[in-house]
Amino acid sequence: MLGLLLRLLPFWVREPLFILVGSVFGVRIMYLAAHEQNWAAAGIGTAFLVFTAVRVHTVVRAWRARRSPDQPAPASGAAPQPQPGAVPATPKKEPNAWGQAFAAVALFGALAAAVWVAPHMTADGDDNTPAPASCSDSEGGKLPKAYARTPKAATGDELCEALNRPDLAELMGTPDERATSATGTSGTSALTNGKVAEPEAQVEFDTYTVNLSATYNKLSVAQYGKMMKTGGENNRTDTILGRPAVFSSDPTMKIEINLGGEDSSGPVEAGPLARTLTVALDRKDAGGYYDITVWSESGALPDDGVLLDIAEEVLPTIPGRAAR
Repeated sequence: MLGLLLRLLPFWVREPLFILVGSVFGVRIMYLAAHEQNWAAAGIGTAFLVFTAVRVHTVVRAWRARRSPDQPAPASGAAPQPQPGAVPATPKKEPNAWGQAFAAVALFGALAAAVWVAPHMTADGDDNTPAPASCSDSEGGKLPKAYARTPKAATGDELCEALNRPDLAELMGTPDERATSATGTSGTSALTNGKVAEPEAQVEFDTYTVNLSATYNKLSVAQYGKMMKTGGENNRTDTILGRPAVFSSDPTMKIEINLGGEDSSGPVEAGPLARTLTVALDRKDAGGYYDITVWSESGALPDDGVLLDIAEEVLPTIPGRAAR
């Protein structure tokens, strides 16, 4: 279909169109080849540019021939006389050069716009770009009895919906990243015989992980701060949303699993350092708290202001006591 269309186009439209396509693609491919140091792409770009040079040469020759036709000029003062019985020839109507030029310019502009805009459209709407992770519905059964004893307790799904915000990566200072997984669980606190509700949500990115948990016990953050206080900058108290808060740092746990060896798993080791912001459930600090924890495989930690920003945006959206 494309070949038929090109054959039907007039010379002064078809040839400039070839020149535009060859030059645009040639320059574009050569730029990408130089940027990525790809010699194969450089060869393809060179072929496009050589093809363009040949077409330019063809158009130049045709233009010169059009402006200086090789026809004998009539004698001065004499007009050609028609022969007896001859039928006067109808002069062949030449195509309008200005109309062809206008059509060529219009085609060139449309094609150039398509060539330069297409990469940007592909980058923004590429079907291969993974969509941000949504909270998986992993809680098909009944909630533990601890949640019935604490009516205002949020569930793991509710924490996940609050944490998995579209702007979470921007709050972390890495707006180009996308969440790879988001989960929420409605569990209970350890060593409480299932009597203390402790829901948890976690959102993972390529370079870091953000965890949000809530503990509905009677321990206040003021008491927790006294337990954690060591006099250094790593563990310090603060206030967020009018509630007492505590910053702390602790290493994560790392378990190596050997699927091919005799032992199914290795010893538990200290993993990357994690930074945690603990915030009281409400302004009264009557008991219970939220933990916002961030860590990365590289061990790099964000500034404490990042955790404060996350708390200010996420905590008010949690159902129950979070909005107070």
